[in-house]
Amino acid sequence: MFEILLAEDNPGDVLLFREALSTCRLACNVRVADDGQKALALLGDEAGDGEGAPTWRPDLIVLDVNLPKYNGDAVLRHVRGLARLRGVPVIMLTSSASPVDREAAIELGADLYIEKSSDLDELLEIGKIVEELLSGGKSGE
Repeated sequence: MFEILLAEDNPGDVLLFREALSTCRLACNVRVADDGQKALALLGDEAGDGEGAPTWRPDLIVLDVNLPKYNGDAVLRHVRGLARLRGVPVIMLTSSASPVDREAAIELGADLYIEKSSDLDELLEIGKIVEELLSGGKSGE
């Protein structure tokens, strides 16, 4: 089973993400953090890479850019600073169409930057993207 961290503060977008995942053939467990601080806590904000670091390691991290408390860029910067998480793909899934936000995310190490669409069919395509990213790594069994 694949483990996904979804950092998203909009309950409607969480529901849509889960619906998009239902279209893919992979078994996924999604942990949701509704702000950047909670995402960092799940990822081991205080323990870092040292002794006592959390054992949970997601297979994929999906971040909204505009999270409360710590934004998606801050969470991404933390993720890329931890050796045990460096290989984890990160998708920035956001309503921000700002080229500045896109460039910042890519510079910080995001693997993909996807703008949320108001079109349901386009949103459901995210499931296929997640499936492609994860199926390249391991079987998920």
